[in-house]
Amino acid sequence: MSDSQPATTSLPPVVIDKEIALAIRGLVKIYGNLIAVADLTLDIPTGSFFGIVGPNGAGKTTTLTMATGLLTPDRGTSYVHGVDVWAQPQRARSLLGVMPDGMRLLDRLSGPDFLVHVAMLHGLDAATARERTKELLAALDLSEAGRKLIGEYSAGMTKKIAMAAALIHSPRVLVLDEPFEAVDPVSAANIRTILTDYTRRGGTVILSSHVMATVQQLCTHVAIIDKGRVLVAGTTDEVAQGGDLGERFTSLVGGVHSEEGLSWLGN
Repeated sequence: MSDSQPATTSLPPVVIDKEIALAIRGLVKIYGNLIAVADLTLDIPTGSFFGIVGPNGAGKTTTLTMATGLLTPDRGTSYVHGVDVWAQPQRARSLLGVMPDGMRLLDRLSGPDFLVHVAMLHGLDAATARERTKELLAALDLSEAGRKLIGEYSAGMTKKIAMAAALIHSPRVLVLDEPFEAVDPVSAANIRTILTDYTRRGGTVILSSHVMATVQQLCTHVAIIDKGRVLVAGTTDEVAQGGDLGERFTSLVGGVHSEEGLSWLGN
């Protein structure tokens, strides 16, 4: 989590409902002439399995990295269980488990050594760190990797060890960017079970994905984001209007092309 502060720490105090796990308030990020995130505000309920979807370049990843303290916003802030992510970064870090897409890991460590290292950074004692590491490696089908260095892992294995690192300190809110990408079907099923059980015990999962079927199957709530703004948010049934989430998504975002001009394909 970055130690730099956004430009909006002077905003007046905000009262956050105790039922809100992550409150995003007025986040803005501008790169030159590009407005990546435009005054985005969103409430994510405690205990929800919350999907965030949008086309490429919609601002999903930028929003989540700002909301979790990994990228300094130009304006706005976020609160995890009422704790300002930017004003109280250490406390917020203890409440959050984050798996950014493309996260760089300590690839010269083995999986077990990496997880023990992360656990102890979060303040766990060595014995607890080793026990949780063993359990997570088994649950995520990584035990057989043994002492193999993370730099030698496949893309799917790297994704799973990054998820284990996000889980190991038992956070109250888990933020996962494309968690099923490059993961084999058996491991994906195991991950779904882990995450669903986690929400049933009161944890909150925030999931960014391009796969509408996965989001509709797993998530209790969803927000559709485009051009750095929330187009619609609510329960998955509300957003999908009782139908197919993918069809609802394309009706809001647009961009579906006909095959005109490609008549030569298949001839």
